[in-house]
Amino acid sequence: MTAPLRSPEPIVVNVGLAERAYDIVIGRGLLATLGPRLAAMRPGSKAAIVTDETVARHHLEATEEVLKAAGVTSSRVVVPAGESTKSFHPLQQVCDAIIAARIERGDLVIALGGGVVGDLAGFAAAVVRRGVDYVQVPTTLLAQVDSSVGGKTAINTGHGKNLVGAFYQPILVIADTALLDTLPEREFRAGYAEVVKYGLLGDREFFEWLEINWQDVFKGGLARGNHPAPREYAVLKSVQAKGEIVARDEHEHGDRMLLNLGHTFGHAFEAAAGFSDRLLHGEAIGLGMALAFEFSARRGLLPKAEAERAIRHLAAVGLPTHVSDVPGPQPGIDTLMDLISQDKKVKRGKLTFILARGIGAAFVERDVDAGEVRAFLEEKLLA
Repeated sequence: MTAPLRSPEPIVVNVGLAERAYDIVIGRGLLATLGPRLAAMRPGSKAAIVTDETVARHHLEATEEVLKAAGVTSSRVVVPAGESTKSFHPLQQVCDAIIAARIERGDLVIALGGGVVGDLAGFAAAVVRRGVDYVQVPTTLLAQVDSSVGGKTAINTGHGKNLVGAFYQPILVIADTALLDTLPEREFRAGYAEVVKYGLLGDREFFEWLEINWQDVFKGGLARGNHPAPREYAVLKSVQAKGEIVARDEHEHGDRMLLNLGHTFGHAFEAAAGFSDRLLHGEAIGLGMALAFEFSARRGLLPKAEAERAIRHLAAVGLPTHVSDVPGPQPGIDTLMDLISQDKKVKRGKLTFILARGIGAAFVERDVDAGEVRAFLEEKLLA
């Protein structure tokens, strides 16, 4: 599934979706290859680059230059940074800008940014002219290991996160790990929550590797012989895991639900915090995973010590693991339960959670009793 692990050679992971298959290319300095890759894939095409104000300051001009050098004409669509941009009005603005730039079905949309930009630009690409090809150039760790892979595109509504969207696969993902050098530590830590998620849900060996090597992932340690550098290896293992699950279950009818470990609890707290800087998405997922493991232990699904080990690692890297770790006023229990009831995995009004029988052994639990969840959360809110 991957190219040989020779650093600094780029690592290529193919997401096997038949006619919708695409490559994820991982390595340092890959932004410089974007123009030649697109010129080869779509000769004569134009591109609309969708990005946010923060990413634009760091990477937009360089992106435009590499496209121009390869003969790819581009236009820019710059949106405000932040989760609030993933909503109806900004979506309309992005769609209008893409149409105004005369992007046709044979052209491209480039999502240059983190998860917000990727979700927003991908959704716009899915609906403009009933579908324009798009490319993900993720600039955050969270986007490189999670949101850029798998074709989930969406915006938020007042009822919850990612409730309006489409499954729409990119044609290419360029995960340039050098772009992470400008990422604030808090944002990197939030992205790490999605990295460790893959170990917690299905790969105990990877989790144990992260327990030992997480600091080198944060620092960007060097390659060791023929083995990729720790940061590139963490991205590789993450996208391999997600790519394999997506190839089996593109539209989230089965195994793909496992990727939502921590998300049912996490999304509720994120929405209750107003999708604000009080609680970043990755921080919410870290909290959600801690709660999911504790809830699993409470139900007797795994030993308490196993849950404590998972939570201890999340806390060690600086992610929130207790409700009291979230700054500001705590949400009310009715608010949380209402948000949980709007989760995308709810079927016929029945709650579905991703729980665990151990580290690396997550599973889908349907028909979870709402009263049991309520009692658990009430205890956490009082702790």
